[in-house]
Amino acid sequence: MTIQSAAYATLKAAVGFAVLLVGPAMAATPAASFPISDSSFKCIAEMTHVRHFYVDNLAGDLAGTVKVAQAGTGDYPVGSVLQLVPTEVMVKREKGFNAGTRDWEFFELNISPASSTIRVRGIEDVNNRFGGNCFNCHVKAHQGFDLVCDNNHGCDPIPITRAMSGALQRTDPRCKNPPVSAEDAAALGQLGAIVKALAAAKPAAPASAPKP
Repeated sequence: MTIQSAAYATLKAAVGFAVLLVGPAMAATPAASFPISDSSFKCIAEMTHVRHFYVDNLAGDLAGTVKVAQAGTGDYPVGSVLQLVPTEVMVKREKGFNAGTRDWEFFELNISPASSTIRVRGIEDVNNRFGGNCFNCHVKAHQGFDLVCDNNHGCDPIPITRAMSGALQRTDPRCKNPPVSAEDAAALGQLGAIVKALAAAKPAAPASAPKP
């Protein structure tokens, strides 16, 4: 198996673990004032890189999204897309969508070299691949950060380093990636160990009752 294939396998394992943690996908939320579908999400490298994450805007105001991302504070415009890793997305919906999340909607994606598909989407009940609830983490961001987390924004720490998130970004299977560097291979190996440890720590499902 090549390093590139191993990176993709690590990402698929992490996503598969998320399925166990979150369960079946929820019913779709109401339609946005701009369309949100599987095709809304693309190779992360095709988005705009700001600091350690990527941004886009589904409503056409990319300049507004980039401005807030670069500043690090302020309210993101409607349609903003923020991604730290290829499988997790937050999208700023239309005004009044949900006051509790400051109008953000959270998405978990299944990705492959051929496509992106929305596995689960929602407001306060979407969990990431490590079992952390997206809203419960982001709601702890200090005032002025528009529910966006960073190392100093007040959110709980996550078990993924900048090296790991960067390696996942550079091995997004939807992208035409160069060979995986030794540094990224090491970071992905560390991430794989975390995923395995979390999977091992997950309580076993109760045995089903025997049939009469």
